[in-house]
Amino acid sequence: MAGMSRDSETVELTGDPVFNFGDKVRSRKHVRNDGTFPGKEVGDVIVTKGDVGYVTSIGTYLQQFYIYGVDFFETGRMVGMKGRELDLVKDDRIPEEKNP
Repeated sequence: MAGMSRDSETVELTGDPVFNFGDKVRSRKHVRNDGTFPGKEVGDVIVTKGDVGYVTSIGTYLQQFYIYGVDFFETGRMVGMKGRELDLVKDDRIPEEKNP
């Protein structure tokens, strides 16, 4: 398909990370345990689409991808995720009015 790239063709590390420490993010998909999450069986869902968390670390994988350590505080889980699996949650606070 035009415009799509396979993981093996993607090298994110040539640019800056998409997310920063402390960014509030939302999972774009369900994430299942691939065997690296302790206390859960392989195949168990460890993150549900729509779960919200905060970026607490930024690492790399296979000298190709940024991996974001996300603290999903409501479930008490810290999960490594690729940028394409996350959306930034914009701050929904109402800006303070400036007094003239």
